[in-house]
Amino acid sequence: MLDPVSGPRDGFALRFGRVLLSPWSRLALLVAVLAAAASAVVAYEPQRLLVAGWPPQVGGATAVALFAAAYGLCTAAFVPRPLLNLAAGALFGSQTGLAAAIAGTVLGAGIAFTLGRFLGQEALRPLLRGRLLEAADGQLSRHGFRSMLALRLFPGIPFAATNYCAAVSRMGYVPFLLATGLGSVPNTAAYVIAGSTAASPTSPVFLAATGFIVVSALVGATVAWCKRHGLSRGA
Repeated sequence: MLDPVSGPRDGFALRFGRVLLSPWSRLALLVAVLAAAASAVVAYEPQRLLVAGWPPQVGGATAVALFAAAYGLCTAAFVPRPLLNLAAGALFGSQTGLAAAIAGTVLGAGIAFTLGRFLGQEALRPLLRGRLLEAADGQLSRHGFRSMLALRLFPGIPFAATNYCAAVSRMGYVPFLLATGLGSVPNTAAYVIAGSTAASPTSPVFLAATGFIVVSALVGATVAWCKRHGLSRGA
């Protein structure tokens, strides 16, 4: 029995499918998705809706779950986390707000990691050349949990950029998400507490939370400056 011979149309469909699924096509799709998300944030400013509060008919656990979902989508679209953390505290108080913010943080990190892993990793990994890039990739690939935990604890490192960079490495999902959840607690808690006590700016709790934010930012900037100048001297 003769095998069916594929015609020109079948051959074109196969070639078109390979082009669509090629690493560079998927990377282009990732760039388009991120550009569209950033444009939507600029156009619609969803963070204003989070700060303004929820409709009166949405409350309790439903409001917390919706906030966490919106938080995750916004962070994947480059909305700054400090603003969302302040909103979490203002809307839900310190304890519930912290839970919602951490849940949204892990969700947003997972969304970004998934997009970067499936749409960008295969195209970008061959471009990892140079001593610093190879060292960073090796550190994340071999010591994913502790490396990501340190990055989350260190203030000032862009959240979204870290997610997409980690996706290019060979780091696993579980250590990435676990380190993100644990490492994000201190700074997230400070912003949430500041948001929940913003109505009393002279209260000891608000001053302590604000002081922690300021000190951690100064420490982060100092360490980054020292590392940068150390690398410049070593080059």
